[in-house]
Amino acid sequence: MAGRINDDDVKAVRDAVPIDAVVSEYLQLRNAGGGNLKGLCPFHDEKSPSFQVSPSKGLYHCFGCQAGGDTLDFIMKIDHLSFSEAVERLAGTAGITLRYEEGGYTPGQSGRGERIRLVEANKAAAVFYVDQLESPEAEIGRKFLASRGFDQAAAAHFGVGYSPAGWDHLTRFLRGKGFTDKELILSGLSQDSRSGKPIDRFRGRLMWPIRDITGEVVGFGARKLRDDDNGPKYLNTPETPIYKKSQVLYGIDLAKKEIAKTSSAVVVEGYTDVMACHLAGVTTAIATCGTAFGGDHIKILRRLLMDNATAEVIFTFDGDAAGQKAALRAFEDDQKFAAETSIAITPGGMDPCDLRLAEGDAAVAALVASRTPLFEFALRQMVARHNLENPAGRAAALDEAAPVVAAIKNIAIQHESAVQLAGMLGIRDEQFVVKRVSQVARWARDRGGRPGQGQGQQQGGRARPGHDQGHGQGSPEPAAHAPGPALNLRSPAHRTERELLKLALQRPALVSPAFDAYGPDEFTAPPYATVRQAIQDAGGASLGTDDYLARVREAAPNDTVRALVTELAVEAIHAKTVDEIYAGVQLVQVRLRAVDRRVHEIQGTLSRLGPNAPAEQLAAVQEELWILQQYGQRLRNRGAEGL
Repeated sequence: MAGRINDDDVKAVRDAVPIDAVVSEYLQLRNAGGGNLKGLCPFHDEKSPSFQVSPSKGLYHCFGCQAGGDTLDFIMKIDHLSFSEAVERLAGTAGITLRYEEGGYTPGQSGRGERIRLVEANKAAAVFYVDQLESPEAEIGRKFLASRGFDQAAAAHFGVGYSPAGWDHLTRFLRGKGFTDKELILSGLSQDSRSGKPIDRFRGRLMWPIRDITGEVVGFGARKLRDDDNGPKYLNTPETPIYKKSQVLYGIDLAKKEIAKTSSAVVVEGYTDVMACHLAGVTTAIATCGTAFGGDHIKILRRLLMDNATAEVIFTFDGDAAGQKAALRAFEDDQKFAAETSIAITPGGMDPCDLRLAEGDAAVAALVASRTPLFEFALRQMVARHNLENPAGRAAALDEAAPVVAAIKNIAIQHESAVQLAGMLGIRDEQFVVKRVSQVARWARDRGGRPGQGQGQQQGGRARPGHDQGHGQGSPEPAAHAPGPALNLRSPAHRTERELLKLALQRPALVSPAFDAYGPDEFTAPPYATVRQAIQDAGGASLGTDDYLARVREAAPNDTVRALVTELAVEAIHAKTVDEIYAGVQLVQVRLRAVDRRVHEIQGTLSRLGPNAPAEQLAAVQEELWILQQYGQRLRNRGAEGL
């Protein structure tokens, strides 16, 4: 059993892998000012970015859901890893060999985290399958690839391999690599047989490795090649701890950079379609893995596309009934995108792979370029279900389509779409349709709801959700979010205390050594007082070493305070120029308020004592009052110099 990871190695891992490089593997980041980066939070659904990353501090914080921490916290939360697993994952990325205490560590033993072991098993299997594609037995697989227009270089680029037809070739190979039968079955690479011994799940098939957004192999898609194979045409890895078909997109590891760069993605239906598109120059192509395109897939794409006015998702479907049905299913999820959605119908029922074979790379690029807004396509499909040759059919079509158009919040585009709908219906009186759509929209507003499908604000010809919420594009204001217990960000005192703590965490040299003389009782908000205590317990702001923030976070008494430390360390300081003058103002204001509070307390004490109190007691209280009043006046007159 592996022991505890050496503390120095944990620190080395934290320092070696920049947090922005890790987070960028999962979502698109943009400049947020002040050296910070921002993006759409991967931990909750949002339309405007409130997730911020501070590369200089190695921390992230979401001002929407309050998730935050360092690089290891991010990996643990997004990939559901234990602390050890997260350290091992990043150590592998950085090429750091970890030392384990309490007896050391031998690579390949079962002490490593479950997820790490399953990923390693899949990675080893991918290498095995690629090697097997060169075997004489795999000629049938190589011929299939050639028949679909893919040469050896294409197969290598996508990691396509071959699973031997025997019962346990892969199983025996992975056992030799130190993997247990339990791990092989849990990974979905092997399965139990009637004899009770594990056998290969995939046999005699062409193999596509399925990678997550970080490039880790988490599963496989396998196509049958022989007529005597009684299994399905495509067989995927079953649901495992690391493979959830509703949460993976084939090709996302290859397409993610171009998707983020171009703010566009092309969704196709199969592995060979992804290959064909990429080879034809459409390198934003991705596909689902044996399931319909759904909400979790949308979340993955939205993190890459972010909230971009020009972002677009293009679906390609066959022109047959099944393809049209799939397109309408996609339209039902249209409102979940903060992007334009379009559809490209392949000609003659051909998929992109067939099209490339028949007409070449240019035809695939032309297919994507010929896209139609999904909003318009859905309207036409609704209208086509009715007999427009008679008044009853036209009325029924209008009743079905009007709520979709009425859901458009931009009145000008709603009007244009209503006129377009009149043309589709063959109704000459365009104003009749415009009025009908307005009635439906008004009816929905009066009832506090939205009519039909396609909710959200229309932009660029389709409904776009969330753009009417008034979110700005700059740094999030903490007052817009739940700030935590006993915090009132409208209070001048709390605002100043927050600024001073941000300075102490982000720019400790500007407030040192004065800040370290401030007691926790000088902070009126209990959470801020606890943060001040954590800074003190970590050795104070004067130390300001490389691991200063890490020590403060470790000194926090609980996760709530730790999250607040992270938030304050990432949140922008509210000053155009952050210098000694600004820092001095915050130091003075916090101290002066503390002095004034103490003066008020002493004045109350004098009132309670009255003139008949013992002379010595009165003199001591009056002397303290005089000293504090003089100190307060000095602060008002001299500012930071009076501290």
